[in-house]
Amino acid sequence: MTPGVRPLIAGNWKMNGTLREAAALAEGVRAGLDRVAGADLLICPPFLHLHVAAASMGWKPVAIGGQDCSADANGAHTGDISAAMLADAGCGYVILGHSERRADHSETDTLVQAKARAAIAAGLIPIVCVGETEAQRDAGEAEAVVAAQLAGSLPPDFANAKGVVAYEPVWAIGTGRTPTEADIAAMHGRMRAELAARFPGQGEATRLLYGGSVKPSNAAAILALPNVDGALVGGASLKAEDFLGIGAAVPA
Repeated sequence: MTPGVRPLIAGNWKMNGTLREAAALAEGVRAGLDRVAGADLLICPPFLHLHVAAASMGWKPVAIGGQDCSADANGAHTGDISAAMLADAGCGYVILGHSERRADHSETDTLVQAKARAAIAAGLIPIVCVGETEAQRDAGEAEAVVAAQLAGSLPPDFANAKGVVAYEPVWAIGTGRTPTEADIAAMHGRMRAELAARFPGQGEATRLLYGGSVKPSNAAAILALPNVDGALVGGASLKAEDFLGIGAAVPA
């Protein structure tokens, strides 16, 4: 962890659950909040479930976020959700540039940066995701790929807006595989150096999350690494006990 930076444990529910299941999951997290004292918690339900999850959670002290937003403020964009709509629904954060969006919807660094600009303009904190494929890591290109994604995806006011970066190696998402602790520490160190160089005085304190098969059994070791300031949790966030267990791994 980074000294002086409060960790963030963010749950990305992805495209899962019914309204009833979302309410039950949120209530389960709320019931166990006393287990988590050392970190901020964030849940990011599907768009349709945002309000019911927030209401079931009691709105506070867990933050609510969206899983994506449009780069446009409004208009004829069928099926899209604007950052202002998310803010109006009570969101404080939005996940952008997740590898599943980059791969399934052909999102580029340029588009991710435009979305981050829109999120910041609406008062949201963007969580911008970066990460390499297995082929890129095997070719020794992992750090260069992530550095390029950071350069292309983050707008100039990112650090000033308290933006968050989430490193998720594509090959570790939902696979049960994780990089070694040394690999995670090396990548987070490289990201810290890139951010510190681009945003002097602010990049040193930008929260850097690790994502990719994080679970209660490995959370403590990962969260103890330098420059790892929390986790972006996928599958384990769909079980309140597991999500809370990851949060509880952060020392109070």
